[in-house]
Amino acid sequence: MLRFTKMNGAGNDFVLIDNRLGDVHLDRSQIARLCDRHRGIGADGILLLEKASNRADFRMRYFNADGGEAEMCGNGARCFARFANKVAGGERTISFETPAGVISAALIGDLVTLQMTEPTDLRLNVKLTVASENRIVHFINSGVPHVVIPVSRIDDADVRREGAAIRYHEIFSPKGANVNFIEKRGPTKIAVRTYERGVEDETLACGTGVVASALVFAAMEDVSGPIEVLVRGGDELQVGFEKIDNQFRNVTLTGPAEFVFEGAIEV
Repeated sequence: MLRFTKMNGAGNDFVLIDNRLGDVHLDRSQIARLCDRHRGIGADGILLLEKASNRADFRMRYFNADGGEAEMCGNGARCFARFANKVAGGERTISFETPAGVISAALIGDLVTLQMTEPTDLRLNVKLTVASENRIVHFINSGVPHVVIPVSRIDDADVRREGAAIRYHEIFSPKGANVNFIEKRGPTKIAVRTYERGVEDETLACGTGVVASALVFAAMEDVSGPIEVLVRGGDELQVGFEKIDNQFRNVTLTGPAEFVFEGAIEV
């Protein structure tokens, strides 16, 4: 029997497991079954809390719903911070290692502020041919690779069809990229919808997608932070940063992280 905690960050939901003893070993099929919303617990991904191998407080491992391990997950990291604080105790500020680098988190009630790793590979106005159509998209790696596409009406975006086509485009192979559609809602406010690789569908929120969308928007509009970002689940997240000539430093992501329930399941 595997004990778990179910959490969500802005509607992006996760299964969290305390693996500090190192005795939990899940293969791809087991992870996919746990994330299955009909035959398992149901989640966009699984987060393992493990002992750190460096000077961080903990190690975070994140697996998408298809069982594949990913470098980073912003909404998951906020949930991870609250989960680690609950099961392991400690200060209201913690750090944890990820394949994308060491992340620090500050807990303030139900909100968590993440100090993100510095984004890389900003590319504006990339020309793509998708389904015989020429598209102009933008790209940035905010811990994981993200495509950002401005649209006039976000409710009209065909997120599943277009997201899948761009996610698998050869220019982003072999790992692919997440795909975000953004609509400007004000001078420093946007709405976003995200197609997530690994989930292979639209999710209610994506933390690294929120960050990627906000930074691309800031570069395109030449505005300073913070940027308010409304996600599909209805929550509003905030992305802070320092910008010098389209170079971003001190990037933060602030948003909710909520406990849903605890339980045990046979694996």
